[in-house]
Amino acid sequence: MTADRDRAAADLAALDADRVALAERVVPPPWFGPALGLLLFAFISSNALDSPWVTAPAVLLFGLGTGLLVAVYRRSTGVWVHTPPRVLAGWAVLVVAVLVPAYLLGDERPWVFVVAGAVLGVAVAVLSARWTRAWQRELREGV
Repeated sequence: MTADRDRAAADLAALDADRVALAERVVPPPWFGPALGLLLFAFISSNALDSPWVTAPAVLLFGLGTGLLVAVYRRSTGVWVHTPPRVLAGWAVLVVAVLVPAYLLGDERPWVFVVAGAVLGVAVAVLSARWTRAWQRELREGV
């Protein structure tokens, strides 16, 4: 019986060590959040010029840039995570709260898209880092 307990204790200790190692591995490169924020800023701000010649390349740049960020993150960490529904819902509320006024005012004041892009770009960079720290804490604690 003691051998079984010792084996179980060793297995639990190994699992704890694996969780701690995974928590360290999931950290994106330090430029990941700012790059994502810059891509979002450029995409939203492009609406200020109200030209398909600007908006279409901005959409393409945003899509390619986020795809590249995902690929780099997966390659550097070996994992990918899906955003928890509660976090996604909070982000959606923020996006709607910023973009609805921008689109309502954008025809007369196109500069509001630059402000909206800046707000959401900074928000995604800050919240990305915050969410990563929360995820690391959950992994370490085994929650």
